Amino acid sequence: MSPDQRKKLTILMVNMFIAIGSFGIVIPILPQYLESINQGGTAAGLMIAIFAGAQLIMSPIAGKWTDQYGRRKMIIFGLSGLTASMFVFYAVDSIYLLYVSRVIGGVGAALMIPAIFAYVADITTMDQRAKGNSLVSAAMSLGIVIGPGVGGFLAEYGLKVPFLVSALVSLVAVIFSVIVLKESMSEQAAAAAQNVQEESMASKMIRSVKMPYFVPLIITLVMSFGLMAYESVLGLFVDNQFGASPQDIALMITATGIISVVVQLFIVDRLVSKIGEGKVLNIFLGVAAFGFLLTLFASSYAVFFAITLLIFLATSILRPVLNTLISKLAGNEQGFAMGMNNSYMSIGNILGPTIAGMLYDVNIIYPFILGLVFLSVTMTVTMIWQKKLKQKNAAVKLQQS
Repeated sequence: MSPDQRKKLTILMVNMFIAIGSFGIVIPILPQYLESINQGGTAAGLMIAIFAGAQLIMSPIAGKWTDQYGRRKMIIFGLSGLTASMFVFYAVDSIYLLYVSRVIGGVGAALMIPAIFAYVADITTMDQRAKGNSLVSAAMSLGIVIGPGVGGFLAEYGLKVPFLVSALVSLVAVIFSVIVLKESMSEQAAAAAQNVQEESMASKMIRSVKMPYFVPLIITLVMSFGLMAYESVLGLFVDNQFGASPQDIALMITATGIISVVVQLFIVDRLVSKIGEGKVLNIFLGVAAFGFLLTLFASSYAVFFAITLLIFLATSILRPVLNTLISKLAGNEQGFAMGMNNSYMSIGNILGPTIAGMLYDVNIIYPFILGLVFLSVTMTVTMIWQKKLKQKNAAVKLQQS
C-alpha cells in the first residue's frame, strides 16, 4: 500500500477503535449501574435489543446515504450519534431516557460502520481489500479488548465516571475526523448514486435477495446469530457447569479479543492471498461448526476455554473475509452493500441472544446445538453457491471469448 493509503486506513482504524472502545468502557459497570437505579436483567437485555434494533432499521437507509452524501459525512454523523448517546447516559438516570440513548447509539453505529467499510473499498484495490478490512476489523477487536479493561479501572472513581470518559473520548474522535478525514468517494460514483430512486427498508431487503452477494449476507447473519447466542449464554454456562468466577469469565473474553486482533492483523490477508476468499469461507465455517460440536463434550473450564478460542479464531477470520467478498461483488453500490451487511448482522445480533436465552432455560446445551445446526447448513449452502458462481463466471468468459 502507498503512504497515502496507509494514512487514510490509520485514520479509519483510530475512529473504529475509539468508537468501539468508548462503548466497551461502560460494559463492566453496566449491571452494577442498572442495579443502582433499581433495574435488572430485563433492562440489560433491552439495552442490547434496542441498540441492535435501531441499527437494523437504520442500516439500509444509512447505506444509501453513504453512497449519496459521501463516506466522510456519515462517519462524522455516526460518531456524533455515539458521542451524544454516551453524554445522555452520563447525564440521566431515567431508564426510559437510557433507552432513548441506546436508540441514538444504534443509529450512530448504523451511520458509521457501513461508511467506514465503504471508505476502505474506495481507497483499496481488489487485491488490497482483504488487508484493509482486516486492519479495520482488528481496530474494532482491539476496542472490544481494551474498552472494558479501562471501564473497570475508571469505575473505582465512581459509577458514572466511565460514561463521562467514554463520551469525551468519542467527542475527540468526532473533532479528529472533522479536521483530518477527507472524502474518499469519486465524483462519478456520487453522481451515479444521486440517480438511484429512494426505496423503503422492505424494498431494500427484497432487493438484497437478488444481489450477487446475498449468500455472504446470509452467512453474516448466521455468524452474528451464532456468535451473539454463544456470548449471551457463555458466562451462565461456565458458571453453571464449571463454577467459573467473574475473573475467569473476564479472562476468557479478553483472550478471545486478543486472538481476534492478532488474527486480523497478521493472518487474514495472508490466508486470502494464498487460497482465496471462497476456500477461507468453507474452511472456517467448518472450524466454527466443529467448535460448536466440541462444546457438547467439554469436560472442564480449561477445555471450554480452548474451544471458545477456536470459535472466536474462526469468526475473527470470517468477518473481514465476508466484508471483502461483499465489497468485491457490490460494484459501485458500496454504501448499499455495507448497509445491508450491517442490517443482516443486526438481525443476527437481535435473534441470537433472544433465542439462545429461551433455549438455555429449557436446556443449557440447546443454544450450542442450534449454533451447530445453523453453521452446518450454512456451510453446505455456501459450497453450493460457490459452485454455481464458478459455473456462471465460466459461462460468461466463454461467451466473451
